[in-house]
Amino acid sequence: MNQDDLPLEAIGEDEIQRPQPADDPLKPVDSQDMYRVMRSTIGKLEKDQTARGDLKLLSRTLRELRYAFKVFRPFRRRRKLTIFGSARTSPDHPEYQAAVELGQRMAKHGWMVITGAGGGIMEAGHRGAGREASLGLNIMLPFEQSANEYIEGDPKLVTMKYFFTRKLMFVKECSAVICLPGGFGTLDEAMETLTLMQTGKQTMTPLVLLDHPGGSYWKDLGEFIEKQLRDGGMISPEDVRLYKITNSVDEAIEETLNFYRVYHSMRYVKNRLVFRLKAPLAESKLAYIQEHYADILVDGTFEQTSPQPEEIGEADLSELPRLVFHFNRRALGRLRMLIDCINGRPD
Repeated sequence: MNQDDLPLEAIGEDEIQRPQPADDPLKPVDSQDMYRVMRSTIGKLEKDQTARGDLKLLSRTLRELRYAFKVFRPFRRRRKLTIFGSARTSPDHPEYQAAVELGQRMAKHGWMVITGAGGGIMEAGHRGAGREASLGLNIMLPFEQSANEYIEGDPKLVTMKYFFTRKLMFVKECSAVICLPGGFGTLDEAMETLTLMQTGKQTMTPLVLLDHPGGSYWKDLGEFIEKQLRDGGMISPEDVRLYKITNSVDEAIEETLNFYRVYHSMRYVKNRLVFRLKAPLAESKLAYIQEHYADILVDGTFEQTSPQPEEIGEADLSELPRLVFHFNRRALGRLRMLIDCINGRPD
């Protein structure tokens, strides 16, 4: 099998010639290599005589994602919070009121709020954030799901047919996820976010499971996870650090904002994980990390560096110091603990 027969995700970044980036980080660069791969894939679909039903699924998926990328593109560099929760929660319920407060306070911090654009918790998040700071990802359903009044008719509303494209956009575009109680859909969204982080398929983000004061929805789930999954050896003990359960909006916001107190973002450059930081680490902090987090390294040490040559296209991040290391790509719970350590949270 040659490279042209491989699926796109099997082609490593180093195997594709990368063009020089534009000065404007939001300006498109020459991506003809990617267009070439996609055109080749389309040719193979025709050659394979792919069934019409499969082609319809692929075509709709591509069109949905293209439009969603276009809508979200102007806000790419702005922090966004995804709020999940029940569409059936009434405005007089304390969870609805908590979601309103959450959206309002995060908008004041300059964040935008993404919800599924429906009623209940989704409506509450948009109500608190206001139309200007709201983004919506609606889903076509035969019942229950119409856009709420705070996002209806807004150009920042995207309506999608498939749950998988919608969920991709929820996690791809956000810098944090906060889940309030909900039904099967909310549980699915919370567990998928957790699974993506635990397997390294999603960049590390704060995940908060928020109950109203006196509520035990997420507390009960947390006890199940610890008893059945952690104590049963089905997850690593450190994986419970990938999420936080709380009954306090204050704690939910603190957990979200503190995640980005020193840590800024991450990306892989070849086989090295690069943390972008808002400030360089003190020598004592770096020494502590060398001693207490060596277990997550394949080899080498943690190094503070300037931006890697491969990051030259991200001009708006060029002034940030880097922490570079050869991560084993398995200990994701420990990786979250490292971020907490960098941000000054005790181990």
